[in-house]
Amino acid sequence: MSNAAKETGCIFCQALDIKDPAESLIVYRGIHNFIILNRYPYNNGHLMIAPYYHLANPADAAPEVAAEMMLLSQKIIHALREAYHPDGFNIGMNLGKSAGAGVEDHYHMHVVPRWSGDTNFMTALADTRVIPEDFAATLQKLKPYFTS
Repeated sequence: MSNAAKETGCIFCQALDIKDPAESLIVYRGIHNFIILNRYPYNNGHLMIAPYYHLANPADAAPEVAAEMMLLSQKIIHALREAYHPDGFNIGMNLGKSAGAGVEDHYHMHVVPRWSGDTNFMTALADTRVIPEDFAATLQKLKPYFTS
């Protein structure tokens, strides 16, 4: 386990130390960032992009890290459009506890496919998430889009 993973207990740093994608849920490893499935997704195909560097604030990231994050978001949108045919996307970051960050010390960008009439309301009303696809199926479905 890397020093950052040991010192912080960071889920992103810990995932980087796991080589098996079925366990780490890492879909793609880029030069400065990686793409990982959200373990508690709002919808099927809910992905996150995180830098390899353990940073709380994207304003502290090198320009090439920020640039690659945006390029990877484009790659994700293309893959999700092809694999899932969503009607739209939610894309963003929650920086700081008051903004809803579940992980405050390692910034990351969410890319969530959305469909008209999807079941996102279930979390708010019933504290329940409805995800009909397991992680293995999602990884298999997205793998062809992230081979390069």
